[in-house]
Amino acid sequence: MGYKRIDKINYYLEIADTVLKRGTCLRRNYGAVIVKNDEIISTGYTGAPRGRKNCINLGYCAREKLKIKSGEKYELCRSVHAEQNAIISAARKDTLNATMYMVGRDAKTGELVDHIDSCSMCKRVVINAGIDKVIVKDKNEPLGYRIIDVQDWIDYDEVLEEKVKKIMEE
Repeated sequence: MGYKRIDKINYYLEIADTVLKRGTCLRRNYGAVIVKNDEIISTGYTGAPRGRKNCINLGYCAREKLKIKSGEKYELCRSVHAEQNAIISAARKDTLNATMYMVGRDAKTGELVDHIDSCSMCKRVVINAGIDKVIVKDKNEPLGYRIIDVQDWIDYDEVLEEKVKKIMEE
């Protein structure tokens, strides 16, 4: 028999992979699916706020034009991130103790983004939404995905750590 049933984690990751295809970023597109009690609560993808022009419509990425490195100066990005869009579309009572599944792909090549992680702004939103874990597709992991315990984001505040490090260097 050639048919093999997909497990639940990969099932939701495949849905997130489909969701990201609605993304409008010219650099990287992400898809997010929030699940609670084996029920999809909401989905989100990378794209400009409603009513504003998307990068694909403009034909350029401002951050790319300005040669801004990945992970820096998100305030210059036109997009609302997938995590934020998924949370915006859900009630907090539904995100409490939920799981978020995420996939990221390079917009030019379609390749999976290696070792994806939420930006510091999205981590804050995920924490406040009460989401327990984030599961990301990661081809470098033995199972093809990585499970992030959101409590680790609460315990380790990278923004505070970066500021302290900078002050210590001065």
